[in-house]
Amino acid sequence: MNLEKYNDCFTEIFKAQKEDLNDAFAFGMAPGWDSLAHMELIARLEDAFDIMLETEDLIHFGSYENGKKILVKYGVKFD
Repeated sequence: MNLEKYNDCFTEIFKAQKEDLNDAFAFGMAPGWDSLAHMELIARLEDAFDIMLETEDLIHFGSYENGKKILVKYGVKFD
């Protein structure tokens, strides 16, 4: 369930296909992932998971895979 919500945030913001979501999907490398889209993604994730990311986490949220690791710190499980 949480992985589906997480993926939906990425597919909605970046118009990406779910099969494209992997560690290579990263800031500056993924089509459309610029600073504005980054903040839109963060806002969407915060709403979807009812969390508030810290500034340091915003800075380090640079890839699809790293984002999952950051959300785990906030109690989001991807089992």
